[in-house]
Amino acid sequence: MRLVLASASPARLSVLRSAGVEPVVRVSGVDEHAVTASLPEPSPAEVVTALARAKASAVVDQVAAEFPDAVIVGCDSMLWTPGEHADELVGKPETPELAAERWGRMAGGTGSLLTGHAVLRLRDGTTVAEHSDHLATTVRFGRPSRAELDSYIATGEPMKVAGGFTLDGFGGWFITGVDGDPASVLGISLSLTRSLLAEVGVSVVALWNAPSAERDEAAVPE
Repeated sequence: MRLVLASASPARLSVLRSAGVEPVVRVSGVDEHAVTASLPEPSPAEVVTALARAKASAVVDQVAAEFPDAVIVGCDSMLWTPGEHADELVGKPETPELAAERWGRMAGGTGSLLTGHAVLRLRDGTTVAEHSDHLATTVRFGRPSRAELDSYIATGEPMKVAGGFTLDGFGGWFITGVDGDPASVLGISLSLTRSLLAEVGVSVVALWNAPSAERDEAAVPE
């Protein structure tokens, strides 16, 4: 059996590898804005969970042709943070200006990093079971100086990741604490993934040290 990661995130890949699983990476290419727009008045948790399901579902045909007996894991992360007029759910800032504006609001405060997880079980090339859920982790932000923030934004990192920060990269210098599962802040919760795998009839130990058919070292965050 193969575990297929429907994400190009190197952080998620690293978490799984460190935990003894070598996944096959198949990037979904889902239009996240279209998926979100199709949801009628969703809660933040419903948004990230729907996106995780969409990402896992998007690679089913490709995976079924390659690995008829597999589990597909899809994930999506967004930050629920205080906004100028109301709380808001945000993904990647995408521009330096937006990253700076968001950090100006986050500095010294907290945000809830929401990560949706979806697991699809394939048997003989057919989806036989699927389960999804989400996890919320509170992140406490430090107060970088103007010079530090400018330097951080200049690395390009915050524009590529949900919420505009990382825990395991340059952004880790400006995180003062995490309340909850740190791995979920990296993009994938091992505990929740294990639970979802069990829901579709797969024990995580059956996936440990599984060889990969392909490694994509050049993957970029999704």
